[in-house]
Amino acid sequence: MVSRNKPTRTDVVVIGAGASGAAAAKVLCEAGVRVVALEKGPWRQKESFSGDELANINRYNLWPDPMLNPRTWRESAADEARVDLFCPVPQMVGGGTVHWQGWLPRFTPNDFRLRTVAGDLPGASLADWPITYDELEPYYQKVEWAFGVSGEAGANRYEGPRSGGYPCPPMPMSRYAQKFHEGCSALGWNAFPTPQAALSRPFNGRRATVVSAFAQQHGDPTGTRSSALNVFVPDAVATGHYDLRPDSYVRELVLDGAGRIRAAVYEDADGEVFEQAADLFILACGAVETARLMLLSRSGRFPNGLANGSDLVGRNVTFHEYSAAVGTYEDPVYAWAGGGYVSASTFEHYEHDDARGFVSGGHIAVAGVGIPLPINWRLPGAPSWGAEAKRIDREEFSHSLAIAMVLHDMPQHDNRIDLDDEVRDAWGLPVARVTLKPHANDLAQGRYLIDRGADILQASGAKSITKVYADRVTGNCSHQHGTARMGDDPSLSVLNRWCRAHEVDNLYVVDGSPFPTGTGANPTLTIMANAWRVAEKIIAERGR
Repeated sequence: MVSRNKPTRTDVVVIGAGASGAAAAKVLCEAGVRVVALEKGPWRQKESFSGDELANINRYNLWPDPMLNPRTWRESAADEARVDLFCPVPQMVGGGTVHWQGWLPRFTPNDFRLRTVAGDLPGASLADWPITYDELEPYYQKVEWAFGVSGEAGANRYEGPRSGGYPCPPMPMSRYAQKFHEGCSALGWNAFPTPQAALSRPFNGRRATVVSAFAQQHGDPTGTRSSALNVFVPDAVATGHYDLRPDSYVRELVLDGAGRIRAAVYEDADGEVFEQAADLFILACGAVETARLMLLSRSGRFPNGLANGSDLVGRNVTFHEYSAAVGTYEDPVYAWAGGGYVSASTFEHYEHDDARGFVSGGHIAVAGVGIPLPINWRLPGAPSWGAEAKRIDREEFSHSLAIAMVLHDMPQHDNRIDLDDEVRDAWGLPVARVTLKPHANDLAQGRYLIDRGADILQASGAKSITKVYADRVTGNCSHQHGTARMGDDPSLSVLNRWCRAHEVDNLYVVDGSPFPTGTGANPTLTIMANAWRVAEKIIAERGR
């Protein structure tokens, strides 16, 4: 007889039901594997979402509440950490895909071999991936077709070989995108429709996505945007093999006498503690919280944290940084009236070029300064209140756009996630402490990419241009990578090429933690593709 606090043993426990956890669960469940998913946050339905900007952007409707889930940040180990909502990601079923804009570009072949391409960078811990683009490409295709991604194959001159096209044509071109293409064309630069997690036409029984300016940072009340919540979770549930338990906070993973994970200890919404046993455990909490859970799971075998004999868990963390050049035009752009603001991109300055004097490059795309309403709109340097602020709102709100960049920050051994010595969360556990100092390469690369965005604005006729340079990495992209690197050498990595821990053979990690580098593009497509790849490997091994 199984006691209430020790539910029936299952095949696999997946911790986290966001992009990666839901992707892995879908694949496993469709193969007949019994999966229990433990998700810290709630399972919200589409009817609970709205375009309330005060709730979604100015308060914490979709973001972690910093009173309950704080983090701390410091620049170096010599500094005192301060409480900082660093790199927040929605903690709920669907994770960050609940509120995303849905950029889904693929990484390029050279992203997987940057150390080989660029060579050594002093002060950084660059490493090639143990897998190649060609190994991951079939899984890119699987995710794109599961989500019904809208895009144009071959439009990005720098993308790698494809085994097929996109399932849906590009989303309608916004006025922002028109300006972006106009500027890139004048400069002779390649531009392409940003691949998006949205349906430009009915697909696979789902209706076309409702085009709305209330996208980024807003949940989707129509349920038509593609997300883990709307696609992977229903797919897994439909199998009958998926036991999704929201509001379940995993406190630690405990080992058996052989050094394998025996159970996940978690607390439900009523504060009752349970032990869920399983054969395999998959971490999909995001790179910050995955590292934190591993570090919290201490034992006699692993006194410094689960699978952390190498002291690499939490190290080499990268986050990206989002910044932009902002332009205004004589004639109104009215881009907010055309819906989602990200629909044009360029990889013209993405690949590494020795002549620039720094390593790598980044994704450049058109964006909004603050849409859909002026409540969260402000030109850089403009006052936030008063008569002058109102004048600028009236005269410039419909005349502005931004050319934004994704900064590829460099991995560094001492940039890390560990446990804070003093600050605890609402459940009484030490919070994640971020130690992060930008590399000089990050700042140089960021300035270069912002300058190229300004070039596009100028070439498209902007009357004024303001460059917003990044002076540090704040985690404002909500992109997290690198805290449990995958690699072939156990002394230099936490996981092997199949994302299984070198030191614990029934532990896998499928979020951004395994990434040796963050690359210069949005990571979620690659995270989901890799999770799918790992899940198929698990199925193959179980079959043997």
